[in-house]
Amino acid sequence: MPTRTEVAREAARLLYNRTIKEYKDAKEMAAASLRTRALPSNYEVAVELDRLVEEREGSDRLTRLIEMRKIAVTMMKLLSEYDPVLIGSVWRGTPRQGSDIDIVVYCDNPEEIEEKLAELDLMGSEQKTFTLGGLPRTSTHIAVQVMEHTVEVVVRPTRDREYYREEHCETYGDIKRGIRLPELEKLIQLDPLRRFIPKRRNR
Repeated sequence: MPTRTEVAREAARLLYNRTIKEYKDAKEMAAASLRTRALPSNYEVAVELDRLVEEREGSDRLTRLIEMRKIAVTMMKLLSEYDPVLIGSVWRGTPRQGSDIDIVVYCDNPEEIEEKLAELDLMGSEQKTFTLGGLPRTSTHIAVQVMEHTVEVVVRPTRDREYYREEHCETYGDIKRGIRLPELEKLIQLDPLRRFIPKRRNR
């Protein structure tokens, strides 16, 4: 009988190859292919995915992480008046080839952000509405290509600022605090490869 670790490893492979985008779907497909009902947690899959990336990308991954964090600093300086926060895998220290640089800003007029980014190439905007905490919340996602990396700027209304400060991560179970510009600049100087991952799932 396949173990949870084996299912997690197969789910991680599906995610790494981008056969599947969502953890839930990857776990279910992995369990079905291994003919088991054992489903690992998202945290277990994330651990295996991290190992897989390490095996396949090696030192290139570390070079990429520093480069992506430096790009994030540049973008956050450009958007400094909108309280930018770096989140996602570049904050965590776990990006893989093809990962985006995810930056959240707070602004009630997304067009202001688009104007700030207008000088950059390959910009595209998409309006997304989703539900969190039982309330409808709208964010505008603006994708910008910087070098070979995609920066996704997520524009959230200022009224939602406090709500998102307590948002929990579905993968790791901790609060998705992210990192702000002053802390990121200091991090790059002192410990550019630092990772922000709990040793075990918090919830």
